[in-house]
Amino acid sequence: MKIKILTKEGTEKGSLDLPTQFNEIVRTDLIRRAVSSLQSIKRQKYGADPEAGMKVSARISKRRRDYRGSYGHGISRTPRKVLSRRGTQFNWQGALAPNTVGGRRAHPPKAEKEWKQDINKKERRKAIRSALAATINKELAEKRGHLVSEKYPCILESSIESLDKTKQFVDLLKKIGFEKEVERINKKTIRAGKGKLRGRKYRKKKGPLIVISKECKLEKSARNVPGIDVVKVSALNAELLAPGAIPGRITIFTQAALEKLDKEKLFM
Repeated sequence: MKIKILTKEGTEKGSLDLPTQFNEIVRTDLIRRAVSSLQSIKRQKYGADPEAGMKVSARISKRRRDYRGSYGHGISRTPRKVLSRRGTQFNWQGALAPNTVGGRRAHPPKAEKEWKQDINKKERRKAIRSALAATINKELAEKRGHLVSEKYPCILESSIESLDKTKQFVDLLKKIGFEKEVERINKKTIRAGKGKLRGRKYRKKKGPLIVISKECKLEKSARNVPGIDVVKVSALNAELLAPGAIPGRITIFTQAALEKLDKEKLFM
């Protein structure tokens, strides 16, 4: 399949054959596994203090002839702490056991639990190729909620990697037909629920992914545009190509990035 090359002005310059990586069948199950694996690595471990609920002296004897014991009092064998005493009479209160107020939890979350989900190397690469194949499908992009340009799918000439101003980059997106998409990703909504109290008040839309061949000025100039991600072609992954494990994100390659993908046979 041939794909058209666009200039900075949005005019067609020529065409280029897509590499074999784009010939993969779109496998949503594989993409979901690869995305889950990436998200599991970023998950923060958590757990309770191993001594929580156990920092109390609450052991009473259960021997028949021990006057301090609970034997013969017609009470359960729950560990108890002594609140007060008068001779051999004790005022106890249950403690330590899971069935008592302020006691330990029966099965608390443990900090040593490993959340990472491993995935086979070939499976991960196949998932990336599958997500790449979905990026050239206009119907999947529209299904994701993107406002797709009539010129999409397309690639951009390599000279755009030298853009060093955010305004120049936004103007470029508008020239190639993504004016409505830029308006869409600029809108943010207030999150429902308690998340807005925890440092994530606003929900933002995911916009186009720009794939470059190497470190360049475009990485910084596109950073301030909400929803836009810029990534080197060698660092592509399933989560960038299919956020939320939903394939079809608008992905725009530079000509140099696509040639590098083909020449180095990445993800094959």
